[in-house]
This record gives sequence, structure tokens and C-alpha cells, in this order.
Amino acid sequence: MAVIALTAAICCIAQADEVEAYKVTGPVTNGGTITGQVVFHSTVPMKQVIVNKDPTVCGASREDPLIVVGPGQGVADTLVYLAGVPSGKDWPADGKKPVLNNVKCRFEPGMQVIRAGALDVGNKDPVLHNTHAYYGKRTAFNMALPNQNQVISTQLPKAGTVRVDCDAHGWMEGWIIVRDNPYYALTGADGKFTITGIPPGTYNLVTLQPYSILIEQPVTVVAGKASNLTIELKAAPH
Repeated sequence: MAVIALTAAICCIAQADEVEAYKVTGPVTNGGTITGQVVFHSTVPMKQVIVNKDPTVCGASREDPLIVVGPGQGVADTLVYLAGVPSGKDWPADGKKPVLNNVKCRFEPGMQVIRAGALDVGNKDPVLHNTHAYYGKRTAFNMALPNQNQVISTQLPKAGTVRVDCDAHGWMEGWIIVRDNPYYALTGADGKFTITGIPPGTYNLVTLQPYSILIEQPVTVVAGKASNLTIELKAAPH
């Protein structure tokens, strides 16, 4: 098992678009399953949020947890994925277009996982937001949203880790993870996850929570079998 500091991890993951494209081959006969729970047992790191603008919309200054711990010490909003899977099952059926909203000077959702492609960015607030997203240090998109209920469509064409800021409200931060294959899961409030339909083989399983140390570990998937894992996060230096 390897652990990597977040800055280095984002740099490396941002290069995922250089990997050979994933090929959909259809349903995986007798595929394997990985289930588990992501947990955190240490003191939860907190972020001091100093609201110095638009307090009637944004609220008061506060402390926010950087790692959200729920029942059984499970960690919410953590991405668990298999890296470098060359081929396999289809992507989930298309539903609503992914959306990133500015709501009371927070990004909602604060963490989401999408396939490369279209994204709507919206402003639910009666104040200007300037939503600025980055692949590493490179701008992915940068848009002013001066009007309440305004929505602008954009594209995130490459796999990678995208950090989202607001140039008008410096404390705002969100994350969009763009994946290059459908073998991933985002943990729920209890920290649990399931990845199904995996072709048998040995893979690199990656666990990504933006304020924790990235974890990489080899996993062997056996046809028709399920593996159950407990993955313990360690907070990244901040």
C-alpha cells in the first residue's frame, strides 16, 4: 500500500488523459465485486472560514470539517476507483447533466465524480460568483455568474482532479473528479462503497479524499467473487 501527499497526487492524476482510452466491451460475465468502508479514526481537521463579503447571503464565519465522519467512523464523499482498467462494462446510463451550483456561498455538491464531458455551472445566490476551476495549475474553466439562477454550460474533456474556487469569495472550494473508466464509487454518509462488474485481474485501487493522503493499493479481483476492504484515511498536512 502506498500513500501520496495530495499535491503530488493531483499532479499525477491530472495526467490521466495520457493513458490509452477505456474500451467498452459490454456486460462483464462473472465479474468480480469490491465492497468496503473508508474510515477515519483521528482528530478531524477543521477549516477556519472567514466570511468577509456578502454575509447576508454567505452567513457568518465558522469552522468546517475537512473530513466528514459519520456512523462507524465512516468517511463521506471519498472516491474509490480502479486505475488503468483497459476495458469492461459500459458507463451508467446517462441521466441528468452533472451540475455544480453556488448555494449560500458554498459549492453543491462539494465533491462529485463525473465522466468527461458536459457540466452545468449555476448560481442560486443573489450575488456575483466567479467560478474558477483548475486541472492542477491549469485553468479548466473560469466564468462570472452575476445573476441569480444563471446557468452556464461548460466542458471538462479530460480525466483528472479538478479543484474549484470562487474568485469573488476566497473561502469557497469544491472538487470534481473526472474519471476515465466507470469502475469507481463515491462513499455515502457511512463511508461504504461498492464497485461491481470488474473483469478478473489485478488492479491499482486508489482512495481519494481531497484533505487526506492519497492511498494506492493492489487488489486482485476473482471471477464471481466479492472482496471486502476497510480503508483507513490519514489527514494530509495543511
